[in-house]
Amino acid sequence: MDEYNLALENFREEWRKEVTARSKTKVSNHSNKGSTADTSASKRGDQSIQGSLPPCRVSQEEDFLDGVTNQAYHDLEDREETQRFGPENTNTNLRSETQKEPRSALEHYEKAIEREDQGRMGDSLNLYRKAFRLDAGVDRIYKDKHFPPPSSKAKTSDPNPTNAAVTVPNTAHHSLEGSTASTVIQLILSFSSLDIPAAPSPVEGSPPPPCPISVVPAEILVQILLQTALIDVASFVRLSLVCKRLSYLVATEDSIWECICHGPQIGFVAMHYNWACAITGAAMEHKLEDESSLNFTSLTINPNIGFGIKPPIPTPTTLLRLSPKYPTYLHMFRSRPRIRFNGCYISTVNYPRPGAPTQSQLTWNTPVHIVTYYRYLRFFRDGTCVSLLTTEHPADVVHHLTKENMHAHHNRESMLPSAVMRHALRGRWRLSGFEEEGETEDEGDVHIETEGVDPKYLYKLQLALRSAGRPGGTRNNKMLWKGFWSYNRLTDDWAAFTLRNDKAFFWSRVKSYGMGY
Repeated sequence: MDEYNLALENFREEWRKEVTARSKTKVSNHSNKGSTADTSASKRGDQSIQGSLPPCRVSQEEDFLDGVTNQAYHDLEDREETQRFGPENTNTNLRSETQKEPRSALEHYEKAIEREDQGRMGDSLNLYRKAFRLDAGVDRIYKDKHFPPPSSKAKTSDPNPTNAAVTVPNTAHHSLEGSTASTVIQLILSFSSLDIPAAPSPVEGSPPPPCPISVVPAEILVQILLQTALIDVASFVRLSLVCKRLSYLVATEDSIWECICHGPQIGFVAMHYNWACAITGAAMEHKLEDESSLNFTSLTINPNIGFGIKPPIPTPTTLLRLSPKYPTYLHMFRSRPRIRFNGCYISTVNYPRPGAPTQSQLTWNTPVHIVTYYRYLRFFRDGTCVSLLTTEHPADVVHHLTKENMHAHHNRESMLPSAVMRHALRGRWRLSGFEEEGETEDEGDVHIETEGVDPKYLYKLQLALRSAGRPGGTRNNKMLWKGFWSYNRLTDDWAAFTLRNDKAFFWSRVKSYGMGY
């Protein structure tokens, strides 16, 4: 044990001498020679201890002395640097701060942001106050200086900024053949001289497979696209994803879009701008006597002028003329309001209603009920429609919204799936889209007249066709409420329903409807 204490005292003495010698060296040599002195001191200490200690204790003493040496040595070095360079750095920072005193509102604002980043919230708040006292709009000045809006007319001078090969599918790579198209229209017009490319060869070196459609004349190709559009417009539009040539034809062949607009399948010829039948679905010349006496067909509702005589309705030929509002038939088909027959419009209504506690159970709070019900509207090509208000889920209703299920054999005891139609109401519809001096109707308004829950009532609905979703998505898939009225046949008066909880109708496609014939 004496040998161990003696060796430890010798090591401590050498270590003190080493630290004393290091403190007398210059500051420039201090950082360069620190690691060398540390290594030499530890080596000499380890050698002296290993020479005097027994072999069984050498490894334990190495671990103990390494920990003591590293901790004491680095602590002294850090304290020494703090004592020598701390005051000088503090004075330097104070001098730099005093030299750069902010003067303008923008400088105060920038200095406040700098203090906020450093965590000095008190100084930052004071600088913010001074900045806004000097200029109330300093935040906008700071934003224009440090975050300027990007220029929309900025063009890339290098046609290939990534220096990538022409065959590399990089988003930053531009075409090396001519200038880049600035708009989508110019890009599509650049495809006019291209042909339909054939499929590549499946095996290298073998001839490519035949492509008969690439040699079809343009006139026949247009007729093929026309027949496809008359069957399904969605499939016709998806052909633009096949190649650039078909994309050009789909976007620019106005004769195809003219046939779509004039066609009875989904065009505007199928739209009714005047009542085409009675409320019960009968032809206009076979109207019920009470409807003729009430002259219900001559009444129209305008939220601005109230009830009045309906203006003359234009013919479809007048509506399908090109105008500055609809310069092309493609634009007319996408923008002009129209009713969809291959689905139904559904309005989902949810609202809370306070309940009452039961008498047989003690509760500290009052229950709240969430009431959910649905409104369904389906339009037919002959001018009739079906209106249904029920709590049944759409999956259990939409397949039964047909004329065949509009009969009086549904009773409360019926368990048939089509029994949900026992509350359905027959009606008729027309679409507005005509303007005349003195009498105006908003384009895209849908007027609906249906039966009432009681034979003495008639209902009148006015909705506005809109589009929901992204700008380039589906059109005419939303109908907003504009009015809901009830007409009493016996008293000859009107009453308006409140639309506090009612929501807009959204179109949902039903495959079983087909094209709605």
